[in-house]
Amino acid sequence: MASHRKPRTSVLTSPGGRRTAAGLTSAALASVTLLSQSADAAPRAPRPTIEEVKQQVDGLYRQAEVATQKYNAAKERADHQRTTVDGLLDAAAKRAQKMNDTRRELGTFASAQYRTGGMNPTAQLMLAKDPQQFFDRSHLMERLTSRQQQAVSDYEEQAAAAARQRAEAGRSLERLQTSQASLKASKQSVQQKLAEARQLLSRLTVQEKARLAELERQKEAAAKRKAEEEARRQQERERQQQHDSGTAGGDTGGSTGGGGSTGGTQSTKAEKALAFARAQIGKPYVWGATGPSSYDCSGLTQAAWKAAGVDLPRTTWDQVKVGQRVATSDLHPGDLVFFFDDISHVGMYIGGGKMIHAPHPGADVREESIYYMPIYGSVRPG
Repeated sequence: MASHRKPRTSVLTSPGGRRTAAGLTSAALASVTLLSQSADAAPRAPRPTIEEVKQQVDGLYRQAEVATQKYNAAKERADHQRTTVDGLLDAAAKRAQKMNDTRRELGTFASAQYRTGGMNPTAQLMLAKDPQQFFDRSHLMERLTSRQQQAVSDYEEQAAAAARQRAEAGRSLERLQTSQASLKASKQSVQQKLAEARQLLSRLTVQEKARLAELERQKEAAAKRKAEEEARRQQERERQQQHDSGTAGGDTGGSTGGGGSTGGTQSTKAEKALAFARAQIGKPYVWGATGPSSYDCSGLTQAAWKAAGVDLPRTTWDQVKVGQRVATSDLHPGDLVFFFDDISHVGMYIGGGKMIHAPHPGADVREESIYYMPIYGSVRPG
C-alpha cells in the first residue's frame, strides 16, 4: 500500500537544511537593520556654534567692505573716464565745425579759380580792357592765393588734430569699458557677500539670535572699557603736560588726543568736519553711498571733510595717503582712523577713544570705540 506524506509549509532553508518560517522573519529584520545603517553612514555636518556664525558673518562683512572699496574706486575711474570721453567728443564736434568752415572757404577759392579759367597773367593783361582793372584783379588774386594757402594749412592741421582726438577718444572709451566691467564685478561681489551673511543669520533660531546679540554687546563693552582707559590715560598726560609747563607761563593752548584744538585753521576745519559727522548719526549704512541720506564708511569721512572745505579721495586706500600720519596716542578730534590690515574701514576720531563711523550693512552711523576693530593707522587731513 502506498504511503501518504503531508506537504511541508516552511519557506526558507535553515542552517540544518530545513526551510522555516522563522528564517523569513530573521532575514527581514536583518535587511531593515542594514538599510538603517546605510542611512546613517553619512552623518550630517555639525551645526556651527554661535561664535562660529559670528566669525563667519563678520568675515563676510569685511569682504563686502573690501569689495565696496573696489566698487568705489572703479566708479571713480569710470566717472573720470566718462568726463574725459564727453570732453573729447565735445572738442571733436567743435573741430568738425571748424573743418566745415575751412572747407567752405576752400570751396570759395575753387569757384574763383574756375571763373578765371586758370588763365595766366600775360593773357589776362592782353585781354583786359583797362590796365588798372588788371592790376586790381591781380592784387586781389595774390591776396586770395595767400588766404587759400593759409586755409589749406589750417585744414590740414585741423584734420590731423581731429585724427588725434578720435584716437584718444577711442582709448578713453576702452578704459571706460574696463572700468565699467570692474564696477560690475565689484558690485556683484558685494551683493554676493551680503547675501551669504543674510543667509547665515536667517538660519538662526530666536535663542541663537539672542545669544549672537549678547556676544556683540560683550565685544562692544570690552571696546568701550578700553576707550575709557585710554581717555583716562590721556587726561593724565594732559595734566602732566600742564604741570610741567607751568600754569602761569606755560603754553597750554594745544592739546593732544583728549579733544583739544590743534590750533588755528586746522582746529576750525576739524570742528566743522565733526559737526557734519555728528549730524549724520542715525542714518543707515549703504555700500557705495556718499550721502545725504546714507553713507558707507569712506563716503561719510569724505563728505564730512568736504563740509570743512577739504577734498578727500573716495576710497579708504586713498584717504590713508592724504595728510599727516599720527600715532594712536596722539589722535586729535577729526583725525581719520583706519582699520584692518587691508585698510577696508575708516572712522572719524572724536576724542576719548571714540569715533563716528558707518559700521556695516544693517547698522546706522554711530559713535563707537576705536578699539572695536584692529587699528591699522591714522592720518590728520587738512
